[in-house]
Amino acid sequence: MDFLVLFLFYLALVLIGVVTICICSKTHYLRGLIRGGAQVISCIIPECLQRAIRKVLHYLFHTRNHTFIMLHLLLQGMVYAEYTWEVFGYCQELGFSLHYLVLPYLLLVINLVFFTLSCVSNPGTITKANAFSLLQVYEFDEVMFPKNMKCFTCHVRKPARSKHCRVCNRCVHRFDHHCVWVNNCIGAWNARYFLIYLLTLTASAATMAVVSTVFLVQLVVVSDLYLETYVDDLGHLQVIDIVFLIQYLFLTLPRIVFMLGFVVMLSFLLGGYLCFTLYLAATNQTTNEWYRGDRAWCHHCPHVARPPSAEPQVYRNIHSHGLWSNLGEIFLPAAAHCAKKMN
Repeated sequence: MDFLVLFLFYLALVLIGVVTICICSKTHYLRGLIRGGAQVISCIIPECLQRAIRKVLHYLFHTRNHTFIMLHLLLQGMVYAEYTWEVFGYCQELGFSLHYLVLPYLLLVINLVFFTLSCVSNPGTITKANAFSLLQVYEFDEVMFPKNMKCFTCHVRKPARSKHCRVCNRCVHRFDHHCVWVNNCIGAWNARYFLIYLLTLTASAATMAVVSTVFLVQLVVVSDLYLETYVDDLGHLQVIDIVFLIQYLFLTLPRIVFMLGFVVMLSFLLGGYLCFTLYLAATNQTTNEWYRGDRAWCHHCPHVARPPSAEPQVYRNIHSHGLWSNLGEIFLPAAAHCAKKMN
């Protein structure tokens, strides 16, 4: 019971933490909480250790490096090694369909292809050569993206929906976000690769979770474990329940149960992020625009300086033109831009 309670508590804590961060990310509460936590920690941790931590964090999150790519491949390799070493063999002995068992490998191949494309493809770098043509693609809303804005680092006029990435040190067309897991920006020209990568990664984690769960259930049924009894601490004979079965399976097949818990948690986290990404795609928003939309441009925001006589400016999404048009803009960006120019 202790293991099950601790695992469920850990899973709930992680999910609640992720949801809380998503809710608070568009408010100032998260920044205040981080600043307060940093001040408390600074009173405890020595200055030399703080400098070392800041250097490591700066290297990991503010410079281009391959740390998270290697971590991604390591975790993916470990999960698939465990699946291949134990689950695949046991499932074959129990007579599982080979097509059912091979599905995670098929998803892995597709995932690695689009993972590579997300890492190496050009997200939409704005240069002096293509800046003029990209200025014609999106309409300026004069709120979040005013006209005649210039990037003083790249020395180019900024097209609507673009942003300068401080990590990559370049302006990116239709900037979404910088992803440390692919060590690249996500923009107009590689958003489709990233979306398929995220979709196949979520599907592969969910598929392995389903296969592993079905295998454990089949194992319990075949071995008649659910019909067994045990003696509790008071000496009474008890019928095996689900909690006892989970503990027994963890002690008997610890690596499989641990892998199952990991991929289940990963499926929830990735599934939530995938739903958010699909929502942005369906409404023709980027993560950057979603984050800045209500936070920096709301009419009651006290941090926006404006003349007293000026009317409040409210950000509205002017780029959404229907579901299929929005999705076409992601998966066929060149065709979508040509259609806009014709109109």
